[in-house]
Amino acid sequence: MNLTMLGTGNALVTECYNTCFVLEENGKYFMVDGGGGNAILQQLKCAGLNWMDIKEIFVTHKHIDHLMGIIWMVRLICQFMKSGKYEGEAHIYAHDEVIALIRDMAGKLLSEKEASFLDHRFHLVTVSDGEERKINGRKVIFFDINSSKAKQFGFCMELDDGKKLTCCGDEPYNSGAEKYARHSKWLLHEAFCLFSQADIFKPYEKHHSTVKDACELAENLDVENLLLYHTEDQNIHNRKELYMNEGEKYYSGNLFIPDDLETLKL
Repeated sequence: MNLTMLGTGNALVTECYNTCFVLEENGKYFMVDGGGGNAILQQLKCAGLNWMDIKEIFVTHKHIDHLMGIIWMVRLICQFMKSGKYEGEAHIYAHDEVIALIRDMAGKLLSEKEASFLDHRFHLVTVSDGEERKINGRKVIFFDINSSKAKQFGFCMELDDGKKLTCCGDEPYNSGAEKYARHSKWLLHEAFCLFSQADIFKPYEKHHSTVKDACELAENLDVENLLLYHTEDQNIHNRKELYMNEGEKYYSGNLFIPDDLETLKL
């Protein structure tokens, strides 16, 4: 399985794209969030991915920097279904508030014929806390991260040999997700900035964490591989080095600070 980061930044970045990614295995794709606009199409193209191959999509929450790229995917999928150029079916998974919002926006922004494909070939699937689904042959459990802001879900995907990949969304880990995050082979977690620069970026005021916080968490949860995203972009050119130097002081596992369009083999 490969993980391609389409974007790695927080909501207000301009030097990279907002955080979203694609998991690929055996030619099947699972996209998580869409960033803040139609630049999602450029990111997919630059990553060598055809948007028409993306049949499975998960949206963590309704914030603009995660949702608006999805609206472009909805538009294109419905438009190409209408013209007969899109093969097969597609699914978007999200909690009830996000599904209701996508449905409402699609009804208002798309033509009647385009919107008619929703719930016909393009399925908007509401998932609940703890619900299990089979996506591209893998068991995926969706869970409420107990966000302090907008309602948000993460997911835990079963890998080979009983291992798991856990995505905690874009807010700090909550102890309610321990059964999903503990002993993960891969933990995907936000890190707004360096702890040494917390006075500059003020992550705690935004309900975010630092590299130090995320690394201490992963160490305590016995995580094998930690991937950090949803960062500031003022250190973008030397972000890897800076974040690695701080993180390795608190985490003994494998630490990854990907750039936009970087692909990791899981």
